[in-house]
Amino acid sequence: MLNLNKNLALSHPRSLLLLLLALFVFSPASPAQQRREREPNSVYAQRRAALAAQVDSPILLLGFTGREESSQSYVFAQEDNFYYLTGHNEEGAALLILPPVAKQSLANGATDTWTGPREILFLPARNLKKEAWNGPRLSPDDPAIHEKTGFASVLSSDTQFRPAVEQLAHLYHDFFTILPYEQENGGYPHEKEFTAWLAGLAPKVAFQDIRAQISRLREIKSPGEIAFLQRAIDLSVDAHLEAMRRMRPGLFEYQIAAAMTAVHLEGGAEAEGYAPIVGAGFNSTVLHYDKLDRKIAPGDIVVLDVAAQFSGYSADLTRSLPANGKFSPRQREIYEIVLAAQNAAIDSLKPGITFCRDGKDSAYKIAFNYINSHGKDLHGKSLGRYFIHGLGHNIGLDVHDPGDYCRPLEPGMIVTVEPGIYIPEENLGVRIEDDVLITQSGYQLLSERLPRDPEAIEKLMAQTPKP
Repeated sequence: MLNLNKNLALSHPRSLLLLLLALFVFSPASPAQQRREREPNSVYAQRRAALAAQVDSPILLLGFTGREESSQSYVFAQEDNFYYLTGHNEEGAALLILPPVAKQSLANGATDTWTGPREILFLPARNLKKEAWNGPRLSPDDPAIHEKTGFASVLSSDTQFRPAVEQLAHLYHDFFTILPYEQENGGYPHEKEFTAWLAGLAPKVAFQDIRAQISRLREIKSPGEIAFLQRAIDLSVDAHLEAMRRMRPGLFEYQIAAAMTAVHLEGGAEAEGYAPIVGAGFNSTVLHYDKLDRKIAPGDIVVLDVAAQFSGYSADLTRSLPANGKFSPRQREIYEIVLAAQNAAIDSLKPGITFCRDGKDSAYKIAFNYINSHGKDLHGKSLGRYFIHGLGHNIGLDVHDPGDYCRPLEPGMIVTVEPGIYIPEENLGVRIEDDVLITQSGYQLLSERLPRDPEAIEKLMAQTPKP
C-alpha cells in the first residue's frame, strides 16, 4: 500500500494551534487495546538509535491522542510508527529524539547547544477522574516509569513539551516529523494538526519527513516481531480450519465470520487484523467485500480473507472454499490455476526478488504469466485480465505494512503471496493467500499448516459432520 505525501499549508491561527495542543494533552481517555506481549525495552531503544543515526536534526513525533474517533465502540490503539519506536500504547504521548552530537546541524547564529537528554518520552499527568473510568495510566511521576518505558528521561507533556520545542527551534534549521499524507482508506492522520502546531512554535524551522526512514526500519522484522506474527498466523490458521469444518449452504456469511473471530479471541488475539471478508457467490469477486449478509447457497464458492492480530501484529490469510464441501469442475479448474501460480511465485522467493509488475526478478510476473497462459474465460480469452491486484505486501503492525513493491526482498521481511482470479460473469472468485518469511537462502512458509491443496481441503471438509 502506497501512501501519498501531501505537504499541506501550515498557516493555522495561533489561537487554533493552542486549542489543538489542549486537545492533544487533555483529551478524554479511551480504553486501550492492551497488547498481549511487548518486546524488551532494549529493542525499542535500538530502533530509536538506528533512526537517530540517519538524521542531523531533532525528530518530533506525536502519538495518537484518543480523539481520532468518537464512536462508542472505539478502543484506543497507538499510531504504528510511534509504537514501533516506543512500545507505548496510551494516548497523549510525544517523543523527542536528537541526533548524535557529532552529526547535529545547528542553525546559523546558534550560541548554545542542547543540554538535555538525547531522547525524551513525554506523557500526560495522571488524571484520577479519567482513571476511575478507564483504569490507571502511566505518567511521568510513576515510581517505576523508567523501568516500564525504557526511557531514562520521561517528562510531562502538559508543561515540558512546548518549552523543549521552543528551545530546539532556536538551535536547529530543521525538524524531522511525519508530514501529513493522504491515507489509503481516506482522510488524513493527526500529523496534519501536529505539524501545524509545530509550525506555530517554530516558524523559521523547515520540516522534513521522517516516515520513509521509519518505514525502512519496519520492513525488516526483529525476532520478537516474527514471533508475534507467527502467533497471529497460528490463530488465523485455527480459525480457517474451524471455517472449513463449519462451512455449509444455508449459513450466512456473517456466521462463518463470527465463528472465525471467536477462535481468534479465545486464542488470545486482541482483535482482528482487519475487517473480516467472507464473500459467497458473486461476493467472492469483490476484493474488499464487507457486508457479510448473504446466505450461502449450494454451489457457491466462498472467499474467506480473515486473520487475527496478536500483540499488535496482523496476519493476513485467505482461502476459497466450496460451500458444498466439493469443488465443481469449473471451480476446481480456476482454483488449481491460482494455486499453481501461487506455488510458482512462492518457490521463486529469496533475497533479491521483487513484487514489481515489471522486471526479470519479479515474483508478480511469474504468477501473472502462469494465470495468463492457463485456462480461458467463457469467451475463450486469457485469464490474466481477472488477476486485478498485486501479488502481495508486507505485514506487521499494519496488515499493509510499509514496503515498496519494487524493493528487492531482504532476509527478515514477511510478505503475503496472494494471487487471485475474479470472474463476475461466473460468480466465481478464487484467492489463496499465505504469509512468508524471507530467509538468507530462500523463504519459510509461516502458514504452512493451513491446507491449500483442493483434495486436502475437500477431505477436511468431509470429515466433520455438519449440524
